[in-house]
Formats: sequence, structure tokens, C-alpha cells
Amino acid sequence: MHDDHAAAPGDTYDIDAELHDDVFPDFPAPEDGGPWQAPADLEQHLYELCQEDDAYGYLRAIAVEGLYRPVSVTETGRTERTDAASELLTVDLPDGRKVAQVYTAGVLPRPHPAVVYEYVTLDSLAQGCPDDVDLLVVNAATPCQQFYLTTDDERAVWSDLHDKYHRTDGLGNRIDTRRTGAPETGGPLLHGLACGAHLCFANGDAWNTVDWHGAGHHNEIGRLKEWWGVHDRDDWLSLQERLLTCDVSPWYWDFVLDARTALARRHGPRVDPELWRDQVEAALRRRVVETGGPGEPHRPGEDPELDQFVAHLRGLVGKVLRYEARFRADELLPPDGHVGTVAAWDIGRASKMARWGRGARYAGHAEMIKALERASEAARSAYTSWEAFSAGYALGRCLHFDEESYGSWYTDVLRAHRALTTDPDSPWLTVPFRQGDPARLTRQG
Repeated sequence: MHDDHAAAPGDTYDIDAELHDDVFPDFPAPEDGGPWQAPADLEQHLYELCQEDDAYGYLRAIAVEGLYRPVSVTETGRTERTDAASELLTVDLPDGRKVAQVYTAGVLPRPHPAVVYEYVTLDSLAQGCPDDVDLLVVNAATPCQQFYLTTDDERAVWSDLHDKYHRTDGLGNRIDTRRTGAPETGGPLLHGLACGAHLCFANGDAWNTVDWHGAGHHNEIGRLKEWWGVHDRDDWLSLQERLLTCDVSPWYWDFVLDARTALARRHGPRVDPELWRDQVEAALRRRVVETGGPGEPHRPGEDPELDQFVAHLRGLVGKVLRYEARFRADELLPPDGHVGTVAAWDIGRASKMARWGRGARYAGHAEMIKALERASEAARSAYTSWEAFSAGYALGRCLHFDEESYGSWYTDVLRAHRALTTDPDSPWLTVPFRQGDPARLTRQG
């Protein structure tokens, strides 16, 4: 049966709908001559450095984070190279000099069918800049535009600054917020973007942009291939739908949690662990009968595989209890709190998958927006607050990866939770979880 929400496998998104005039960044200076509000913190810093005529400080700043170069789609279809300076887009000045264009992440425009943006470091520019390029312009047609000569001496400086300041995989564990060009506060789109805040924090990505280029086009393709087994649009469509319907995580995680919820309705919030285990076993054996019929082996000793699975789920009760105790000790849960569902683990990843699919050009703009709005709807259906959403996400991540080691799979998500519930720049302090809520986080007691 075809799901009305999802595009049919093999479909392509509407290329005509993707066409627009903003192929390259274009940020005019303020008409009144006042200060410019840059789209993000890095560009604001670069703008201030331009005002101070500090070209060296500007180079140092871009050495840290790297740059993006525009590449025609026909060209990127012919090559897997992602940092080749020989493919730099250039323009010829009236005086005959050739200028290569690169940009910082915050000024990148809405994706266009004719152009993708690839990530490039300052060092790779230094090593591979073609001999016929005379100038490098960073952030052309913006108030933080800066030109550099491409002489051997100048490029040696670029390499030195890269070696000293570039942080490979070191830009994560931070909140990055776009100051301009983000969706309006209060709507499902911004809320859906905020559902991906854990991963945005971990990767150092701007959480509130829909003009998604991520780590560069080929890096986005590689990310989906390596981590998710997604090789094309059909793969992305299927996975995106499964994440949005919470069908990627094992079904029995919430089955176990639902058993406790059912007991809590009858007996109160403090559920005896052994009673919970018995409820899980009874519900599972009853499910076997309901799906297979009265004659289906379901009693203890009748089906060794079922008995083994029952033992696994009874053991999962203890695992959940131990994680929740740790969560309470680390204030990821309130003192009497528990996790009602791990749906956030799939919903949070669905929020980022929508953007990753866009970065890889497996998704159109409208498809990305729809997926983000559906992530918002799913989150609001399952949870009542960002803190509850975060606890569900953390438990899902730990059940998936951590194996009760309380290693980086746990400590990293704990760090994200603490930042996202306290940092003034956090989406969880500015985007109400439910419409009508105040635009701030309220602590649960």
C-alpha cells in the first residue's frame, strides 16, 4: 500500500521547483550604512576582521573551520575528488587576472540543481591552487568579502595556518545557531529542526538552517553510505520513512517500556521490577497466540527460541532500570523520572536524515521540509517536553551502542543534553516544545 506521506521509490523530485536565482551567496551591505548582521557567528567575526583590516586574522579564522567551493553538477558527476583545487570555480577580471571563489558555511545559499558545494581546507587550496589563478576571494558579494594573492609565499602562510589551527573532527560538541535566514519561531518546521539538536551539537552543525550543505556534497554522500548503507534516492526514501515511523529501532524496546506504562496505570508510578518482568513475559506470550493462533507454542518449554527471547526481554527490564538510575544521578532525568518511549532515538535521527538526504541531493527541498514537519508531529505525539524527548533519545542511543559501558556513547549524549538544556543559544530554550508553551525550558520536578 502506498503511503501518502512518502514519494514512490524511483520517483525524482521536481527539478523545476528547485530552480531559483541564488546560485551563489549574495549579501548586500546594509543600505543605511549601519553594521551588518551576519548569518552566523563565524561570518560576524570575519566581518569585524574586515572592518579592522586584519587579513591575517581572517585567514587564521577560516583555517580553523575550512571552506566550501562551488562545483557544477555536471563536473561533480564526473569525479569523486572532493578537495581538488584544480576544479575551483574562477572568473576573469577586466584586467585579465583570474579569481577563484570559496565561501564559509554560513553564507552558502539554498541548494541549486546546477551547483553543489564541496568542502575544502586552506591547506588543500594552498597545495593545489592552479598556477593561472591570481587571486582567491573568500565570501565574494558579501560584507565579509576578502581577497588574497596566490603567490608561493602567500600559500605557504595558508599551509602554516592550517597546520597550526585546523581542527580535524574538532568542531563538534557545540551549539551553532544561524542568526538570519532561519525559519520563524513557533512553527513545526523550526520544531522539527530542533528535534535533531543532539546530532547537530555532536557534529557542530547549524541546527536551524534548511539551506543544507553539511560537510560538502560528496562528504554527505559518503556519510550516508558508510553509516547508513544509503546509496541512492530510493534507499534514502525508504530509510527516511522508517525513521519517521519509528521502525528502525527494535520494536521490543518500546514493547518493554509499554508494559511498565500499563502497570503504572493500574498500580501507580512505582512499578515493582519483578512485576514488570512478569508483565513483559505475559504480554509477549499473549502476542504469540494472537498472531499465530491458539495452537502456536507459547508456554514455557514449548519453544526454546521464544524462551530465549523472553529471557532477553526480562533482562532488558534490568538494563533500562540501571540506565534510568544513572540518568537520574546525572540529572538527565528528574529524581522520580523514567523513560516512557525511545521514539526520540528514531525521530531525532529522522530530523537529521532529512537534511543529510538534501545534502546528498537524494531529497528535494519540499521533501526535506515535509520530513522535518513530520518529525515535529511525531515528537509532539510522543513527548511533552524537550527534556523527556532528550531522555528518550539518550536511552535509545545507549541501548543501541553503549552495552552498559557508560562510555562515550553515553557521555557524549549527556554532554549534549546538558548544553541543550542550559545554553542560551539552544533551540530547546527558544523553541517551545508544544505550541502555546513559553519559549524557554522549564525544569521538571
